[in-house]
Amino acid sequence: MNVNKKELQTNDKAISYTHIETGSQTICFMFSGSGYNYDKPLFYYATMTMLHNKIDIVHIHYSYEEHFLKKSLEEVSKTMVDDINPIISEVLNNGQYSEKIFLGKSLGTIPIANDLMKRDEFLNTTMILLTPLLKYDLIFDAILNSEHQGLLIIGDNDPHYNIDQIEELSKSNLLIEVIQNANHHLDIGEFETTNSIFALSRVMEKLLETVSPEE
Repeated sequence: MNVNKKELQTNDKAISYTHIETGSQTICFMFSGSGYNYDKPLFYYATMTMLHNKIDIVHIHYSYEEHFLKKSLEEVSKTMVDDINPIISEVLNNGQYSEKIFLGKSLGTIPIANDLMKRDEFLNTTMILLTPLLKYDLIFDAILNSEHQGLLIIGDNDPHYNIDQIEELSKSNLLIEVIQNANHHLDIGEFETTNSIFALSRVMEKLLETVSPEE
């Protein structure tokens, strides 16, 4: 396994990324949340799950100031897409990868739903959306109108959870998993450690089902 940290000049700034290579023909690009980075439980164990299945990984290390996140969804989306596009292109340029997965949490679901899901080149890409920002109509509509296979996980104590939206999304090709009593981090309660670990285990179980080859 090779782990290489690289840097690209994008959008008049440097964006670094970590490329974990196992020699796979499948690559998973991961897009972190705001303040929820790749050392946090969901990404740490998602990375472990991918590597267990011999899937290469790219962690994109963007970061944004608080004032940036107060901009319109369109502005946030455009900036993020401008930042991640050169990295996606560079990694895919050698033609090694025949299968692709995009996995984002919260903020990281914005470029997936608002851009990547709409591109013809990624029609057969597996989309994994952890705690997507469904309160934004653009995000919800993009996911609803997508024909992608993949996984959407949200807690019913997440402020972006809406039971009517989830019922609508259940008609899509995505597997929908609602974690009972989970918040936006998919934790249970304030300090319910054991229950939060059980919830994390459930998330990884569904992730494994999504990325494992069918028998």
